[in-house]
This record gives sequence, structure tokens and C-alpha cells, in this order.
Amino acid sequence: MSVAAEKIAEVLALPVQDRAFLARQLIASLDNVVDRDAETDWRDTIDRRSREIEEAQVHCRPVAETVRDIRAKLNARREPS
Repeated sequence: MSVAAEKIAEVLALPVQDRAFLARQLIASLDNVVDRDAETDWRDTIDRRSREIEEAQVHCRPVAETVRDIRAKLNARREPS
């Protein structure tokens, strides 16, 4: 087994919380660009979406229902035709 394969096996054997922490650190290390406008853009989006909900311009669904539908679509993609 190569050194890389050994390291991967070692990391995959870590507890879930440790793997999640490591994943976040690895992803953060890939993002060298800081979007200084991101916070403002997110705030604008949240404000707009909040107005749309208050004005009944959009239909809201329970999170559990939405997640169930997304999982069903993902599972349908995985099934052979």
C-alpha cells in the first residue's frame, strides 16, 4: 500500500467528528479567494426572500418534506434504468 493510500485509510478510520473537522479544514485550505461582498450579498438575499415569504409570493414547505423529495430524486438517479 502506498503512503497516500495508507494516509487515506488512516483518515477514513477516524471518528465522524474528526473526519468532518478535517474535511472543513481541507476545503478551507482550497479557498484562497476572499469574497468581501459575500456577507452583503447573503444579507440582501435573506432580506429579499423574507419579503417574498411575507408577501406570499413564494410557497414554503416543511424542511422534512423537501429533504424527503430531494433524497427520492437522488435515489432515482442512482437506480439503473
